[in-house]
Amino acid sequence: MKKEIRNEEPHLMKGNDALAEAAIRANIDAYFGYPITPQSEIIEYLTREVPNRKEKNIVVLQAESEIASINMMYGAAGAGARVMTSSSSPGISLMQEGLSYIAAAQLPCLVVNVVRGGPGLGTIQPSQGDYFQATKGGGHGDYRLIVLAPNSVQEMADFVFEGFKLAEKYRNPAMILTDGALGQMMEKVYLPEDNSLSKNIPDWATRGKPKGGAQRVITSLHIQPEQMEKINHELLAKYEMMKKEVRYEEIFTEDAEVLLVAFGLSSRICQKVCDLGREKGIKIGLLRPITLFPFPSERLSELANQVEFMMSIEMNAGQMVEDVRLAVNGKVPVFFKGRMGGMIPTPEEILKDLETHLEKSKVVG
Repeated sequence: MKKEIRNEEPHLMKGNDALAEAAIRANIDAYFGYPITPQSEIIEYLTREVPNRKEKNIVVLQAESEIASINMMYGAAGAGARVMTSSSSPGISLMQEGLSYIAAAQLPCLVVNVVRGGPGLGTIQPSQGDYFQATKGGGHGDYRLIVLAPNSVQEMADFVFEGFKLAEKYRNPAMILTDGALGQMMEKVYLPEDNSLSKNIPDWATRGKPKGGAQRVITSLHIQPEQMEKINHELLAKYEMMKKEVRYEEIFTEDAEVLLVAFGLSSRICQKVCDLGREKGIKIGLLRPITLFPFPSERLSELANQVEFMMSIEMNAGQMVEDVRLAVNGKVPVFFKGRMGGMIPTPEEILKDLETHLEKSKVVG
């Protein structure tokens, strides 16, 4: 993504705190949420800081549950408000019905998932086990979320602005899919410029019937199947338009003979793998999907024409690897390396697995 020139001095901040501060600077109208580790700092930061920013006029409300908070989001977004919620894996699971409603009603909002280990209550350590839920539509019906995957505290802040821009452009919920490590780690961050994200009340908002105008109705309920199918086709056409918003980062891909594919925290680990491998004469490259939906399928298909094989590196049992294999469509082998339950793979163990696959491919070749 394009690097911006920052005028403000950098801050040393936790990822969760940087994201919350960015939300204030993005002029959100409301935040509805419920505490859950490892993202509780987001609501704590907003509760502490918003009263000192009276000119912002932001509502911060701890709802009685995650189910309540997502439905509050539905109502506020329908009235044209810029709204956000955040939670962690089990809490996001509780929000799925509401997210499906919001997507069907075509309302922009921002959902932050600071992923923890699972399934179930699991552990508070970082994981990437919610990839399927985020990218395939965790609720019911045919719908999609715009999904952004940061890999630094800087991007935790930047993607708040990016998420709202995309959500409002397409009238669709957007998600920041991050993890407990990025939420808790402290790094230098240049915060987005305050008040730099424009905001208007949309003409579709349910703020009362305009004089002499048509009644404004927002709903996801369409009893007649012909009407429901029509709505589905409209949504699918919009999702196709979203695909032009694909974002990714490439490292050492110009001459790569082996390609790692990783998002979020895993991609930072893979940058070290590239360095270690190249010191040993192995030409390793990295493609980092920044948008998980839309997914960089076309670019992966192109790179499959030059590399010997690909490896998907994830902190789960193997989820994004399915999309990598679909993108490659059998051109080259796609291997998987993952750790689960909050465990983080080391660069050394990834490189060892890569070297094993490389040796086997030479024997077969």
